[in-house]
Amino acid sequence: MSKIWMVLGAALMAVGLLGTSPAGAQSAPQPTPDDRILGKPDAPITIFEYASLTCPHCAEFDRETLPKLKESWIDTGKARLIFRDFPLDGTALKAAILARCSPPSEFYSFIDVLFRSQQSWAVSSDLNAALEKIAKLGGLSDETFNACMKNDDLQKQIVAERYQAEKQYGVDSTPTFFINGVKFVGAQPFSEFDKALQAASKS
Repeated sequence: MSKIWMVLGAALMAVGLLGTSPAGAQSAPQPTPDDRILGKPDAPITIFEYASLTCPHCAEFDRETLPKLKESWIDTGKARLIFRDFPLDGTALKAAILARCSPPSEFYSFIDVLFRSQQSWAVSSDLNAALEKIAKLGGLSDETFNACMKNDDLQKQIVAERYQAEKQYGVDSTPTFFINGVKFVGAQPFSEFDKALQAASKS
């Protein structure tokens, strides 16, 4: 475990945000009021996506599979997608903070831009400058961006989300999905997602 997770994990333990899963805890994620939803909020099928913004396979899913899912399932009102952060490193954590600071209506646009430009900002020698450029392109002011990067509460929230996924839902790689509670691992092709969604629609 890297130093950043050890430090943040200890801090979260201290304020009671981490610990063992409570008795009767859900074995699959559930929607919360803080979730950013792609698609109709009342769609019958819910897809949770746990991803790291520095994960190449997650970027592949965003680029290759998500557009087809949107066309066939999300835009038609049959399914909704809820993105959950599972940062694999400090670079992904900072990018996640940026996306969470964007207006809710722009959240998935920021996620898409971050994935599609991943090979640029994720390896930049000046990460803050690279992310600030993306923030400006997305309409965020310098003041908003700087406040965002210093938001300790948001950082702790994202790390707590990762820990919950790891401890409570058994997420140990990215991307990991839950389709109406059924775990589905990896950036698999659209055909496999379509089969899983067809099964979910009949259950």
